Amino acid sequence: MSLLSYLHRVLKQRIMAAENQSAVTEFILGGLTSQPELQLPLFFLFLVIYLVTMVGNLGMITLICLNAQLHTPMYYFLSNLSFVDLCYSSVITPKMLVNFVSEKNTISYAGCMSQLYFFLVFVIAECYMLTVMAYDRYVAICRPLFYNIIMSHRVCSLLVAGVYIMGLIGSTIETGLMLKLSYCDFLISHYFCDIIALMKLSCSSTYDIEVTTFFLAGFNIVVTKGQSKAFSTCSSHLAAVGLFYGSASFMYLKPSTASSLAQENVASVFYTTVIPMLNPLIYSLRNKEVQAAIQKTLRWKHFECKCHYFSG
Repeated sequence: MSLLSYLHRVLKQRIMAAENQSAVTEFILGGLTSQPELQLPLFFLFLVIYLVTMVGNLGMITLICLNAQLHTPMYYFLSNLSFVDLCYSSVITPKMLVNFVSEKNTISYAGCMSQLYFFLVFVIAECYMLTVMAYDRYVAICRPLFYNIIMSHRVCSLLVAGVYIMGLIGSTIETGLMLKLSYCDFLISHYFCDIIALMKLSCSSTYDIEVTTFFLAGFNIVVTKGQSKAFSTCSSHLAAVGLFYGSASFMYLKPSTASSLAQENVASVFYTTVIPMLNPLIYSLRNKEVQAAIQKTLRWKHFECKCHYFSG
């Protein structure tokens, strides 16, 4: 009997023996794989991905803050996208890394719902941030003479505030519906507390949540595709949007029996850990202004080091 099966049986007996049998106090996370020999290699793989994600996104934010030529609406939105990527990767990956090297892969009910809430906040914010970035490019392409008027500092601030507000509203609705469910099991066949994985454990009807999730995901995609003219002129943004919405759509806009657990895990890994790592690379490797800012910053740091050396 595997350790996971043993823990599942022991915890299930304890809950059945409790006075309130309908209340689940903690969940077991099934993780990415049940093969022990893969746990350590996966730990190091995702540790490297997480470190690259942190360095890439923090580096992008710092670079934009330090270089005056990047103080434009487009890079203001890009710095916020990096912040969102950094946050929603941090909601998922550290717990996943702990589970790779831990014998007891459990998460409390409160911790599970908190993880779900903040994950949804930042994932929904990512959807709308990509939309705002597309709108910015749309105005720059179609209304270049009025760009500075339309995309004023006040408008940009309001758009970013709206992005986070939409994330909070959508997450509050979804998590509120999840909190109303009762759960018959506590083995989550996933590596984090996702809506789909939790719905599979529910004893009660999940119709309202399924409809709401489908509507919100569909609405976000329709709104984003409305800026297709901007996408067609910006290959970097098109790549970022395609990667994010392609993997997210596979998860949330398909019939519940349309794919295997392995396929769902691969799609989830892609948009929860890989995409936050790729976004800074996508927007920097094909962006001459970012490359010039990096070179300028490196030259300035080199100059400072030489001055410090000679002054010493």
